[in-house]
Order: sequence, then structure tokens, then C-alpha cells
Amino acid sequence: MDVVVTGRHCTISPELKELVRDRIITVERLRDRVIRVEVEFSAADGTKNPSDAVEVQITLRSKGPVVRAEAKANDKTLAFEQAFDRLKAQLRKAADRRKTHRGLRAAIFTEEVASAPEPKKTEVEPEDDNTYEVAGLVVNGDGPLVVREKEFETVPLSLAQALDEMELVGHDFFLYQDSATGKPSVVYRRKAYNYGVIHLNVNA
Repeated sequence: MDVVVTGRHCTISPELKELVRDRIITVERLRDRVIRVEVEFSAADGTKNPSDAVEVQITLRSKGPVVRAEAKANDKTLAFEQAFDRLKAQLRKAADRRKTHRGLRAAIFTEEVASAPEPKKTEVEPEDDNTYEVAGLVVNGDGPLVVREKEFETVPLSLAQALDEMELVGHDFFLYQDSATGKPSVVYRRKAYNYGVIHLNVNA
């Protein structure tokens, strides 16, 4: 298993790298087939909150889903320990979910959306040279519209696989294509160990 430790806007001492590697090695007992673990330290200059001065992101890559955990603190070691604890908690929660939810459908609240409403078409005439397109939207000037667009490679997943992926990345929702129905779907966290799932019926 490769352990890669990097720093953005900060230096990582040999002692800290050794500590990180020693702690990360224990992850193999929680998750099989680990190929690579990336630990990135980032220093935020000029942050208003001293407790957010250092951010650590741990990314665990294996033959299965990517696992990611992050934390912020005022010290590199403390930030790493908090992120590492979250990583272990996410792995344990995913394992517990598999043991607990044998009857998966009984524990999930499902919403079927009959059809996706047709978006309203709005034509925007460019007013000046500051007009540009972001994520399919035409923006004039400097804002205040802020759009962040992400694109990921994926394959159709079962509901159980989507739940695993959501738990392992530590998010409260997960967007996927249902392998059984082909529908765009979102699974999300409800109270305790309950989940909800929304399926879209897309009309041509």
C-alpha cells in the first residue's frame, strides 16, 4: 500500500510523515485491497478562525469506492488525527450498515418523481464583452451568481452500492444511476440509520 503525504502552502516534517504512515498502515485492518492512500495538508493564509488554519484531506483508493475524510484544526497533527478518526468512523459505519440492513427496502423511504418538469427557456442577449457561459448558464458581468460545476465518471449502481459510496465519502446524499431501473436517483441520509431515495422518471 502506497502512502503519499503532500503539503500545499506548507512544509511537512519527516517526523510528521512517519507518524502519518504509521497511523495509516492500521487502516488495512479495516478495509481490504487498499492500493493507495493520499494525505494532503493545506495551510490557509489569513483565515479569520485560527482553528481552521490547517486542513487535512485523507483519500483512500482501492478496487472499490473511494473513501475520503477531512478535518480542520490549528495544528497539523491535530487536524490529521481528527481526519483519521473520521475516516475510521466512516469505514465502520459502512460496515455496520451492511450488517444491520439486511432488509434494505424496509429501512428506506422512497419518493418517485413522476416526471421532471421542463425547464423554462430563457434567452439572454449579450449586453457587453463581460457576458460568458458557466455550467450552461449565461452570466452578465461579475455576478453575484457563483456556479461550481463538477463532472465524475461512474457506472450504474444498485441501491446498496450507492449507500456504501455515500457512507464512505462521508456525505449526506449521493447521486447515482440505478442499475435496476436506469433512473437518475439520489439517496440521502435521514434520522438514525434510515435513508431516503428519490428516483426521477425522465420524459423525452
